[in-house]
Amino acid sequence: MINFDVKICDFPFDATSQSRIEQWKSGDKEYGTNWPVVYMIHNDDSKEAYIGETLNAGKRAAQHWQVEERKRLKTIHIMTDDTFNKSVILDLESFLIKYISADGRYKLQNGNTGLSNFDYYDRQGYEKEFEKIWECLKEKGIVDSGIADIENSDLYKYSPYKSLTKDQERVLKEILEHLMLCICKNEEKTVIVKGGAGTGKTILAVFLLKLLYDLKNDTYEDKDEEDSEVNIDKLHAIMKQRDLKIGFIVPQQSLRKTLKKVFRTMRGIPESMIMTPTEAAIAATDAPFDLLVCDEAHRLRRRVALSQYPAYDKVNKDLGLQKDATELDWIIRSSKMQILFYDSAQSVRPSDIPKGVFRKILDAQENKQNLQLTSQLRCLGGDDYIKYIHEVLEYEGFLTDIDRSITESAVLKESGTIWTAPHGNFKDYTLSFYDDVDEMMNEINRLNKRYDLCCAVAGYAWEWITKKEPKNTAKRDIDIGKGYIWNRTYTDWINSDRLPYEIGCIHTVQGYDLNYVGVIFGPEIYYDKTKKRIEVDKSKYKDSLGKAVGNDYEALRAYILNIYATLLTRGIRGAFVYVCDPDLREYLRPYFTE
Repeated sequence: MINFDVKICDFPFDATSQSRIEQWKSGDKEYGTNWPVVYMIHNDDSKEAYIGETLNAGKRAAQHWQVEERKRLKTIHIMTDDTFNKSVILDLESFLIKYISADGRYKLQNGNTGLSNFDYYDRQGYEKEFEKIWECLKEKGIVDSGIADIENSDLYKYSPYKSLTKDQERVLKEILEHLMLCICKNEEKTVIVKGGAGTGKTILAVFLLKLLYDLKNDTYEDKDEEDSEVNIDKLHAIMKQRDLKIGFIVPQQSLRKTLKKVFRTMRGIPESMIMTPTEAAIAATDAPFDLLVCDEAHRLRRRVALSQYPAYDKVNKDLGLQKDATELDWIIRSSKMQILFYDSAQSVRPSDIPKGVFRKILDAQENKQNLQLTSQLRCLGGDDYIKYIHEVLEYEGFLTDIDRSITESAVLKESGTIWTAPHGNFKDYTLSFYDDVDEMMNEINRLNKRYDLCCAVAGYAWEWITKKEPKNTAKRDIDIGKGYIWNRTYTDWINSDRLPYEIGCIHTVQGYDLNYVGVIFGPEIYYDKTKKRIEVDKSKYKDSLGKAVGNDYEALRAYILNIYATLLTRGIRGAFVYVCDPDLREYLRPYFTE
């Protein structure tokens, strides 16, 4: 059993550091010259820091003193334990980089490649003890937040200092190879990275941009990881000579605000590079982008159900496009290379470009490449749970773009839709069905006090009558149980001071990770016993934008089913279900009950 006796020794960081550090000894342990340690160099005035590991702390400090930007740092903290070895310090270095960057006090001078993600003897035992080191740093006033608070924060979830999975590394390698060829040959290319909910598309996009800016600014650090799938030395040499124009498009307002906050914690990357499609089109007026990266590309808009048609039409006119051109057309026209992170199953607005139109636009591109992310990172229920939910809801649209293997194990009903054996049992994932909405809300609120980031969401089946009401209003939007209100804020609702009787809609939670989610199926969705099919009632659906597809019943049905599938896959640890329609409740009950 591992039990740390953590030693942290502090030294001034200057030209005398090596000689001071080399004197740090205890018994036969020469901690400063011949022992595995992890160190942090920082400056409280400039709020910058660097984290590293070494077997010779004194020599490594002297090497850092020769780096010009390191000279802005003032103090070095060296951490060790008598049980440390090389594998442990590589792992601890990665741990501290991830958590200190997300703590938000310091901007790290570290690059984001080569973070440790390998196994070693008794790794779990060592990692449990890492929290002791964190608590020591907290007691010394070096870090601010606790581990649990950091893990619930957006700065942690979207941090570029993450160890990529093999799946992500494979896709990153291919992206960089395509980028290098485009730069060298002055080619144009479109790369589409497809992946379902929770496959880490946004994480990979942020990691990519951090890496590219390190290459561009010549602050890239080669960690020389032999097992890494990513070889970027050639690209590094090219980008040092080229001043590439790079932009990052995030169509969704809430996610855009969140990522701007994350980018503020990164050294050398301006948050202004995060743009709307309109801002990118305007910025490309003088010269096109060499590269535009678009996250949540399924949220790019077409000219349907918009709030400001004149502004949209002006961009089309300025770009020399037809009036019905889409924001995807804008991106292609405004850049030489595009990287689109895409999941058609998460398209939840009528203004979103339909997958058929999206595919048609891409098919017209001469030089394009499709890549696929498959590994589920968010939901502890794994890929099986994601597939199960889409099968239960009979959302066939999911099958056209994502993992075709779903159909291989599916059994066809006479109607032609797919089904799976009813159950609610998934390892490490809680799936519960409720007959009392108040009981479900009480459980969600209890879990929110324990874990944070637990909330209830619902289909848009009630008017938002409290939209402009004060916080203490006695009015209620959702007239079930004790009565509930819609989200009081539209932007970043997840991180707001939510009330215990407050419920979110699809537009407030898409792109966010929750610990537990409670999903209310509203009266706009029901089960038809005669047709033996889940149906929707347009008259009870209250989203004015959603009604833009109301003349096409099957489109509206698929649209609403997709919303519920998306809501049910927001939870990391579990999902709870309450259904208003009695027939739908009995139809779904066996699927969500162990």
